[in-house]
Amino acid sequence: MIAPGETIGILGGGQLGRMLAMAAARLGYRCHIYAPEDHSVAAEVSAAHTQAAFDYAAGLSAFAADCAVVTYEFENVPVAPLAALGEVPVFPHPRALETAQDRLNEKTFVTELGGTPAPFAPVDSPEDLRAAIAKIGTPGILKTRRDGYDGKGQWRIMSPEDAEGLDLPDQPLIYEGFVHFSAEFSVILCRGQDGEIRYFDSAHNRHEDGILALSTVPAPAAITAQVPAARELAAKVADALDYVGVLTLEFFATEAGPVFNEMAPRVHNSGHWTIEGAVTCQFENHIRAICGLPLGSTELAADAVEMRNLIGEDANDWAEILKDPANHLHLYGKGDVRPGRKMGHVTRLTFD
Repeated sequence: MIAPGETIGILGGGQLGRMLAMAAARLGYRCHIYAPEDHSVAAEVSAAHTQAAFDYAAGLSAFAADCAVVTYEFENVPVAPLAALGEVPVFPHPRALETAQDRLNEKTFVTELGGTPAPFAPVDSPEDLRAAIAKIGTPGILKTRRDGYDGKGQWRIMSPEDAEGLDLPDQPLIYEGFVHFSAEFSVILCRGQDGEIRYFDSAHNRHEDGILALSTVPAPAAITAQVPAARELAAKVADALDYVGVLTLEFFATEAGPVFNEMAPRVHNSGHWTIEGAVTCQFENHIRAICGLPLGSTELAADAVEMRNLIGEDANDWAEILKDPANHLHLYGKGDVRPGRKMGHVTRLTFD
């Protein structure tokens, strides 16, 4: 058990790290941010900041010497350089990063645990793509196996002709069959060092242009009927990885049951509603888990909760948003407003 007053290291300096650091501070911990960017919104609310590349061994070693435990706020932290952290515990274990960083490995792993992803096939050449389309059919989505988020690194293919002439990037790809679904939802759990698992309510997630726009709890019956099966798979994933901390699995609700989309070994945008909407939010429970503390209650703190992302210019409406006293505004401190960039979110609680 890591006592308050110790330092928690966070790899990554974005808004998730910012909210983790704020939750840690409430429990009496210091946070040390390690990120390559010269401006880190997480560092603004933390006790220390190291600006260095993720593959800089000396920097990682010095960072680890200041930390009692290390975690990460996004899944694209390179795994191999983490050996430089030495003996300091890293939660979740980097094997979770290795699994989530490659979409082919991720879907194979989940399939072996009994999960059902969309039909998929690896693509390393135009010939592979034609073969995948012949096997799986269209419509489908071609994705990079690594990196890419919020709709980036993806190409929708509506017919075999769409694939002809595509300028494929020089990196491994995966082709996925299109899923006909009624809704999208996520299972967010927190697993302690003792193996205890607690689940947050599953939100109904709605996307615009590939970016999460709105999460609402409680979800409609089309989702809640499929949550038990989705939670069962999520628990298998967490146990197989000996996971510690918050883990997110995204699903499509279909007529045949929940179809796995992807996993995120971290706190997640679709769980931001928990800051006001749950007794203990995802960020605090993640800190509790990695420090070996008892997990907090994940019960709802209201009858209904709505979380809306503020994307791009939406964040400039902060004054209008604050005119409604029911709104809880979170701005992430990002300087440049760009289309498609998550600048903050606003949460509303409803009591019957």
